[in-house]
Amino acid sequence: MKKTLSLFLMAVLLVGVLAACGPKRDVQQPKESQGTTEKAEKPDKLVVWVNDDEKQKQALKDIFQKYTEKTGIKIEMVGVNMLDQTKKLALDGPAGKGPDVFYQPHDRIGDIVLQGLADPVDLGDAKGEYSPTAINAVTYDGKTYGVPLVVETYGVFYNKNLVPEAPKTMDDLMKIAKEKTNAAKDQYGFLMEAANFYFVYPFFAGYGGYVFKNENGKYDISDIGLANDGAVKGAELVQSWFKNGYIPKEITGDIMNGLFTKGNVAVAITGPWNIASYKEALGDKLATAPLPVLDNGEHPKSFVGVKTWMLSAYSQNKEWAVDFMKFVTNEENSLHYYEVAGEMPANEKALTNEKITNDPLIAGFAEQIQYGEPMPNVPEMSQVWEPMGNALQFIAKGDNPKAVLGEAVKTIQDKIAASGAGK
Repeated sequence: MKKTLSLFLMAVLLVGVLAACGPKRDVQQPKESQGTTEKAEKPDKLVVWVNDDEKQKQALKDIFQKYTEKTGIKIEMVGVNMLDQTKKLALDGPAGKGPDVFYQPHDRIGDIVLQGLADPVDLGDAKGEYSPTAINAVTYDGKTYGVPLVVETYGVFYNKNLVPEAPKTMDDLMKIAKEKTNAAKDQYGFLMEAANFYFVYPFFAGYGGYVFKNENGKYDISDIGLANDGAVKGAELVQSWFKNGYIPKEITGDIMNGLFTKGNVAVAITGPWNIASYKEALGDKLATAPLPVLDNGEHPKSFVGVKTWMLSAYSQNKEWAVDFMKFVTNEENSLHYYEVAGEMPANEKALTNEKITNDPLIAGFAEQIQYGEPMPNVPEMSQVWEPMGNALQFIAKGDNPKAVLGEAVKTIQDKIAASGAGK
């Protein structure tokens, strides 16, 4: 997710340009594709754009072949980096060269819908097969705009050579930080990218902070909760980590990963994308867990990211495309994707299958999913990252959290107004 987020930030300006100059389409009341194939003529093939990753493509190739065997429909798989797909679709779709189905991180759905590139889908009874968090993530303006395949969030990694068990509470974590930190020797009890809003958000949200108020799946972008009392309390907690010398101000993901793989860090907060390198370094001394409970008894609410199949607005085979997406994300195929590609499934039965719950390195993240919340999928979210990143830099240096967060929210509001969003 972290890598996806970084690429997304670089792509925001480009997406904005496309929204302005892309094809003009009526997207006010798009018709939902029902997913029934009873009356639709069966096509010879479906064109599917997948993320250009070898492990992912191998897993999908197996699943796509099964769909062909079941239906007789050939699947033309085209590898396109998922962050490049919307630009390509805006050009190829009107020319009749686009896909029936494409693949996206859910936080881009708002931009995609505004560009008129995707149609909503009606999952019918199948909607209950997916994790509620995943369904919330792909819901925009009250409609479902994706069939989720993958969920991911971050949690705790710990080195059992340094701590016998995971910290269950924030007090436990602070005790580890105090006892195990010797900055002069590059030894730390606890590290995370504590000036990165993506990772820090759970500690704001756990005390009552929020990005945009969410009522029944709809975001109110005029109501920003990043400077309320809960957010300030979370910021004060984060600031204490720097003030006490637990986390160096210059911390980055690369620095943290290097120290952790050397065995110099007891506990790190990051995501499952680091499992492979951490396991190679620590072997059976590596373990994972959900984020520790705060002093108010609440679980920190981590951002949850969802990677989802989407239905192209230009597809001529919408009913069969929905049928295909549901097939690819059923329990059996979701588990196969997990086993080959190593990503957690959005399918609820697959996510709670013993193959995952008995995997000691995945189980911690799977548990954290239930405490998390989807990253907002509205276009205005792109205006949040920079002001909040700057605010956390000031907080790390000791500036007053309440004042800094107030200024950040004002900047976010100004940026949203300047962009013309929300009108």
